[in-house]
Amino acid sequence: MRSLLRTLEHATVRDIALVCLADALVGASFGAISVSGGLPLWVPIVLSVLVFAGGSQFAAVGVVLSGGGALAAVVTGLVLNARLLPFGFTVADVLQGPWWRRLLGAQLITDESAAFVLQQDRPQRRRAAFWVCGIGLFVVWNVAVLLGALAGGLIGNTDALGLDAAFPAVLLALVLPSLVDRRTRTAALVGAVVAVAATPYVPAGLPVLLALVGLLFAGRPAAAGGPEGAEGAEESEGSREPEAVAAAVKEEVR
Repeated sequence: MRSLLRTLEHATVRDIALVCLADALVGASFGAISVSGGLPLWVPIVLSVLVFAGGSQFAAVGVVLSGGGALAAVVTGLVLNARLLPFGFTVADVLQGPWWRRLLGAQLITDESAAFVLQQDRPQRRRAAFWVCGIGLFVVWNVAVLLGALAGGLIGNTDALGLDAAFPAVLLALVLPSLVDRRTRTAALVGAVVAVAATPYVPAGLPVLLALVGLLFAGRPAAAGGPEGAEGAEESEGSREPEAVAAAVKEEVR
């Protein structure tokens, strides 16, 4: 763990620590709300260890506490967690190694760990950012959920404390540095508009998935070997052909 921390810049380590602190508050509120709502102590703890996805955990517990069945809670959680599928492709390069390491890494994929990976431009730093953020969040989240569950109803309403805004605020802060690119801004803007417009009409979790439509408006980067590059190369070669022919003729004459 120390070698991973040394690989990262001080600012990145600081940001990861702040994210862990914000998620600790949310985790504590999740544990408290679950127990104060009437669920056994072990439910939020087991959910946090096995699921490890704050949004899905809140949604599943909300369904149960509102009178829904276990199947509805599981389906709701799966819909919310479907957004992690594209995240898996994004961080695939940092999960190289034996199967057990990839399995462990898959459990640690979150919005935050994927965001920190995207901020890094070097393979070593990408791996370090993922594992430091993933392991740190897993430990902090589960400890916070346990403490919140033991505290019961002391935290109470998360909306009154503003803890419900911790997740979006943290993610927005992580995403902002990536918006300097015009293609990324376009995709993010279209995705945000689609998600906000769909929120009143579709179940929770689906707006996040619908936001992926924004990727269709990002456009494709101009490749060096693309059509334009090929045309330029052909023109360049064409302009050199007369010189090459003249040189060959002179060589034969000699």
